[in-house]
Amino acid sequence: MLALLTLLASPAFAADIDPAPVVAAERAFAADGAAMGVRDSFVKHSVPDAVMIAAEPTTVSALYGARPPGKPKDEPLLAWWPAFAGMSRSGDFGFTTGPVEIGGRRTGHYFTVWKRQPDGAWKWIYDGGTNAPSAGEPPASVDPALLPAAAGHAASPKAAWDEVAAAEAALARDAAADHRAAMTARLAEGARLYVPKQPPARSPEGYASALAAAPAKIAFTPLGGEAAPGADLVWTYGRAVSDAGTGHYVHVWQRREPGWKLVFAQVIPPPPPPKPPQS
Repeated sequence: MLALLTLLASPAFAADIDPAPVVAAERAFAADGAAMGVRDSFVKHSVPDAVMIAAEPTTVSALYGARPPGKPKDEPLLAWWPAFAGMSRSGDFGFTTGPVEIGGRRTGHYFTVWKRQPDGAWKWIYDGGTNAPSAGEPPASVDPALLPAAAGHAASPKAAWDEVAAAEAALARDAAADHRAAMTARLAEGARLYVPKQPPARSPEGYASALAAAPAKIAFTPLGGEAAPGADLVWTYGRAVSDAGTGHYVHVWQRREPGWKLVFAQVIPPPPPPKPPQS
């Protein structure tokens, strides 16, 4: 009876997933970025407390709320498009990532977490980027690669969050001693791994090459995130301290067999030091 009640209380799951809604939301966001400018498009497409990571994590409201409306003609053209997308099997939570161009020059990759709102609109709850090279990524005309559906889900979003919090704690413990081994053991098949200044890794050979260029030890400290309402995807972020300095990390965990696995992982490098004042 308990199992039946749990099943009835769970969100409806599709037989397969279709990330088309988050891909469409990302493309609309990017189109508005070109038409409206950064400030206005970011505010339009996000929830007020959406997280962004600058030198430290902040929110859209804190970063852009007091700024005047943007003037796109005064900004270099910022363009981006999805190359990889994933969706919860309940159809209400997903992500995309892909190349970024500023003034026509590719500069790295963005990553956005999307959540469907009570009114049906899609808004992002996290947006950020990394300097992993994007020259080899396909153009915007190519449909993004898709994350396979989760193998299952936790009993509730809270249960998913608690399970992933335990997985993050174990990862932090192991990464403090051997970051490369810790990540290798937890990356799902087909995961995307972004290491600063390294091309996106998406295969065992790619993971090994990227991790060989990463710090040997990283101290991960969780700061926040959110579980999908469908309890099969969990997004997390936190601080990443290594001999390279204090940066941040972003992870997406998916319920696989026999447990939670990383399907997206990136380290955001420390911000560059401020330039000395001009005399």
